[in-house]
Amino acid sequence: MENKDVLILAIESSCDETAAAVVKNGRTVLSSVINSQIDIHTLYGGVVPEIASRKHIENINPVIELALKQADVTLDDITAIGVTYGPGLVGALLVGVAEAKAIAFAKKKPLVGVHHIEGHISANYIEHPDLEPPFAALVVSGGHTHLVMVKDYGTYEIIGRTRDDAAGEAFDKVARAVGLGYPGGPKVDKLAKEGNPHAIEFPRAHVDDAPYDFSFSGIKSAVLNYINSCEMKQIEINKADLVASFQNAVVEALVSRAIRLTEEMHIKKLAIAGGVASNSALRAALTRECDSHGIQFYSPSPILCTDNAAMIGAAAYYEYMRGTRHGYDLNAVPNLKLGER
Repeated sequence: MENKDVLILAIESSCDETAAAVVKNGRTVLSSVINSQIDIHTLYGGVVPEIASRKHIENINPVIELALKQADVTLDDITAIGVTYGPGLVGALLVGVAEAKAIAFAKKKPLVGVHHIEGHISANYIEHPDLEPPFAALVVSGGHTHLVMVKDYGTYEIIGRTRDDAAGEAFDKVARAVGLGYPGGPKVDKLAKEGNPHAIEFPRAHVDDAPYDFSFSGIKSAVLNYINSCEMKQIEINKADLVASFQNAVVEALVSRAIRLTEEMHIKKLAIAGGVASNSALRAALTRECDSHGIQFYSPSPILCTDNAAMIGAAAYYEYMRGTRHGYDLNAVPNLKLGER
């Protein structure tokens, strides 16, 4: 098998994107298809789990068929099936897991369950052929904010994590509070470009006994209090300055800890992963700080930061090569911890 190309058919359905991809040898994407439900959930101001699950059921077969067609392969050409089985919305995950098990059973192919966050980290392997472990990773998404040491393919140690809201949650809540709507992250990023990031000084929380941990509920509360105070005093709010100052506080918290980790662990490689990794201010700040500290900075392009199956295919390849195999009893695990098998 080592002399032959390994083709992974990957499936991702953890939230509101139905995605499938064919990935060769962990690094080459032959196809990547994403069906986003963002327009539907925008009507409700956030993801509605029941609607997401129903849409996954409608979309999953056509998405997989298109991924195979674009890659110019059939299921018989596929080496193994990779699928996200956690964390995520349980109903959404179940659709992808059931589909992957059905294909694996029908075609007698190995089944490889993948952790969603491992997928996000592995997105870096696709665009950076030179990137190999060990390296540090800053994972920033709607549900997770982690500082991770990637010790080897499939081997992770979480060094820091958020104590309350994830960074992406804070972006969404602040966007909603200032009337930008959903999805909050991209809209805050866009409006912040027009504002002064130093107009308002918001707090940066520090966890005394855990220097690498994050806390974003304080920043979020400070923004809400500022809005309420201005409304009571009938002071007009400059929304661009407000979101720019909020974003600056979040970015500073993320960047300072990530750089500290690389310095203290003597690691000269830092990768970023997750939906919020596409934030332009965060990418610019990390690029600048990594340059000044002599750290090699890796980031996937924005399309690979959002939920996609190509990253799951990359992660599944390395899990497959490690000998990871799952049985037909594989189930969705909505709160799956990174590093659990």
